Amino acid sequence: MGYITKVQVIERANNTRQYYFICPAPLAQALEMAKGEEIDWAVEDRDTLVLRRVRKSESKLPGRKHGQ
Repeated sequence: MGYITKVQVIERANNTRQYYFICPAPLAQALEMAKGEEIDWAVEDRDTLVLRRVRKSESKLPGRKHGQ
């Protein structure tokens, strides 16, 4: 089963547009998405948009605390 959502458009005063796609809460929960998480949008073809999580590469340097 999929989730249907509508594209929302904000038209700015300087004649630019910004498009929004809303991710329904049940879908975000199923994907275990977190606030502030980064995702990458990739266009596969005209009918397919792919979302991928951006995985931060872990530093090989030991962690440091503030003030050290």
